[in-house]
Amino acid sequence: MNPLGGMWWNNLRRRWLLRKAPAGPLREYLRDGFPPARCSFDRTTLLAVDLEMTGLDADKDHIISIGWVPIHHGAIVLGDARRCLVRPERDMAVESAVIHKITDSEAAAGAPLKEALVELLEALRGRVMVAHHARIELQFINTACQRVFGCGIVIPAVDTEWLARRKLERRNQVYKPRDLSLASVRASYNLPIHKAHDALGDAIATAELFLAQASDFGGGSRVSLSQILYPS
Repeated sequence: MNPLGGMWWNNLRRRWLLRKAPAGPLREYLRDGFPPARCSFDRTTLLAVDLEMTGLDADKDHIISIGWVPIHHGAIVLGDARRCLVRPERDMAVESAVIHKITDSEAAAGAPLKEALVELLEALRGRVMVAHHARIELQFINTACQRVFGCGIVIPAVDTEWLARRKLERRNQVYKPRDLSLASVRASYNLPIHKAHDALGDAIATAELFLAQASDFGGGSRVSLSQILYPS
């Protein structure tokens, strides 16, 4: 899909959903619209987002943590970074607790899903999301909005994994799925090892990777959203 067409399609879906959305935070998010596709990424604000879930099936699994950090005019704004624990709808499996290092007491003290979504939607208003393997984040946020608000959502996104795959394919390089992991792609840009499976840590790591990719992609020239938008 042409990214310019992708933003056009996102806006078309946004207007359609706006007619269905109930009054409240989701409707306010949809009403605000998105940055123009031709806008240079460093002349707007993006939001790097990471979700930690109990699994990878958006219909069966649940969000347990959300992290985000703004990228304002090409700079990461750590002062506005946020990590929100989400109270699970059922007890977490032992495997999830071990991977995400979230204790039962921490999970029980988390925010209800609706409260966490309201915060995230406010942070996303008028912005493009940046995520690694964005399809998963998009699926879970959409499913969560359907559960909580009775209406889906559309979010324009930049996918750092997709950008990494494009780079390898343009160079005709053979790669394996593990070569596209957040840690592996960061290593290819000589970025330091980060703490994985922490929503805020992964969001910041994704923001750092995106800025490295944008610099590499643009070769010193300005990079528009149309050049890097994920064709969801």
